Amino acid sequence: MTRIAAVHGALAPHRRTQSEITDMVARTCLPEGTDRRVLDRLHRSAKVRSRHMTLPLERYAELDGFGAANDVFIAAATDLGAKAVRDALDMAGLSAADVDLLIFTSVTGIATPSIDARLAGRLGLRPDVTRLPLFGLGCAGGAAGLARMHDYLLGRPDHVAVLLSVELCSLTFQRNDASMANLVATGLFGDGAAAVVACGANRPGRQGREGREGRLDESAGPTIVDTRSHLYPDTGRVMGWDIKDSGFQVVLDPQVPDVVRQYLADDVEGFLGDHGIKPKDVTAWVCHPGGPKVLEAVTEALDLPEEALDVTWRHLADVGNLSSSSVLHVLRDTLAERRPPPGTPGVLLAMGPGFASELVLLRW
Repeated sequence: MTRIAAVHGALAPHRRTQSEITDMVARTCLPEGTDRRVLDRLHRSAKVRSRHMTLPLERYAELDGFGAANDVFIAAATDLGAKAVRDALDMAGLSAADVDLLIFTSVTGIATPSIDARLAGRLGLRPDVTRLPLFGLGCAGGAAGLARMHDYLLGRPDHVAVLLSVELCSLTFQRNDASMANLVATGLFGDGAAAVVACGANRPGRQGREGREGRLDESAGPTIVDTRSHLYPDTGRVMGWDIKDSGFQVVLDPQVPDVVRQYLADDVEGFLGDHGIKPKDVTAWVCHPGGPKVLEAVTEALDLPEEALDVTWRHLADVGNLSSSSVLHVLRDTLAERRPPPGTPGVLLAMGPGFASELVLLRW
């Protein structure tokens, strides 16, 4: 099985309160003289206290078009991504020269050469490193990236793989767009990155060394047991982007929680059932913070105890939704703050454009 050796999260440099961001959105998205009470209500209902932004708030009004925002994305994503990967490798006791695969996922900017290629020389990766850039998975990208990392390491158990997610959501906010979808998104999403280092079964790394009495060291990360993806029918317009001259215009249907209630329970129960596990056996749910209504739908659909998603709710309040990076931050915080009993099952889950779910079965 794949052993997760380290998980590290990084955040954009400018932290702002929700009320400060709401004021910025009112200035840049609402027509002059518009009653902002709907905006204020939407941002309060997101249950986000603060978020991290790539730029100072006053700079967002100056971003003129897709090209300008994307140039900022390339520079900032390279800087933040380099820091996340370096710190994760250091936590794992590995060097850049040890990395055989680098997966990069994002949905908030585009680059060719891709960000992973731009990082190779900067980080000191080997020239023969395998690269896999992923685009379009949205909030599911962190979970899907773990799954693709696992697929690779099953076939190459001596290798080391790194997953990097960088999402600079604030750069996609649409100026002069007072649509409900844009106002909701501007109240929910923040900027951050996360890096995961994983080792194949024959390359455990420092985190996988055996301790006394032949047992794994308690500091070892979880193993990935299995993964599953599921696309849902007739949901292509539930979530995603419309690509405009101004950049990425969000598609966000209020039916997302209904889709979760309709499909998620069967997916999770079937996935766990294939391994002889019931939902009640799961000792930790590592869930993407899709927003309050989505988290309530997940809790209801899976019949979870009230406190099951506490780590996710706290992440949402502290930094907002970081798209594909968020579920990896929640994994990091679960390991640091609420590490489950060794050997017990865990589920990491996220949903995103498609509309689709990505499930990862963990063993702590």
